[in-house]
Amino acid sequence: MTLPGTAGVYVAPLGGAPILAHNEHRVFYAASTMKVAVLAALYRSGIDLDAPVPVRNDHACAVPGAARFSNARDEDQDDDVWERLGGAATPRWLATHMIVRSGNLATNLVLGLVGLDPVAEVWRAVGARHSVTGRGIEDAAARAAGIDNLVTAYDLCALFTAIATDDSALASPTACAAMLEVLCAQEFGEALAAGLPAGTRVAHKDGWVNGIRHGAGVVFPPDALPYAIAVCTGDLPDGEATALITRVSAHAWAARGGRAEGARGA
Repeated sequence: MTLPGTAGVYVAPLGGAPILAHNEHRVFYAASTMKVAVLAALYRSGIDLDAPVPVRNDHACAVPGAARFSNARDEDQDDDVWERLGGAATPRWLATHMIVRSGNLATNLVLGLVGLDPVAEVWRAVGARHSVTGRGIEDAAARAAGIDNLVTAYDLCALFTAIATDDSALASPTACAAMLEVLCAQEFGEALAAGLPAGTRVAHKDGWVNGIRHGAGVVFPPDALPYAIAVCTGDLPDGEATALITRVSAHAWAARGGRAEGARGA
């Protein structure tokens, strides 16, 4: 298949050789795909997932000494978390909303619990080469200082593979299974999941901002080995990017039993 030069793609059976690879180490702004690394940091942290914590819209900036920052409600997809402002929620509930509804406020609350260093350790634990989670969502001062959240298709597949294979370097089998179920419940299905037959089990996370759209996850076919897939796009209109992710997902599904023709640089 033909892929634009700006796209990064990686598809491989869990722990196996790729069936499709194209610019897999190209670095992109992470958008909401960084939330998967935050999820993993929480589930490996030892924090009591069921002990309520305050829900506040007030977060530490990643720049030492800088003013604290807040999220904008109209930039968030999840009103449920905002309805709890001034109250409390469990880390488990917040983490679920961070993934299933891609909640930004939920993400910053979880990140505030675990810290940035443990998220960096998640990327190291899965063997990521270039991905970085350097700040929270809407931390404008950090972004102005050059601190950002970055991913590659290869690294996203490494993270999803570690979760799906109960990699002990990442977390316990129980924690990995719990994360996988949260990722399977993601409600946004217009990109990666749209390239799969209805009802296919897929643990995945979408990410999007202006000019950026990504889809990454693990697909569990009933007739073949599970495979990791990540498609990262930049500099494409949103409709074209979404269609590209769907097309790559359908191509990967068709190739699930073997190696796709022209896998490298397809």
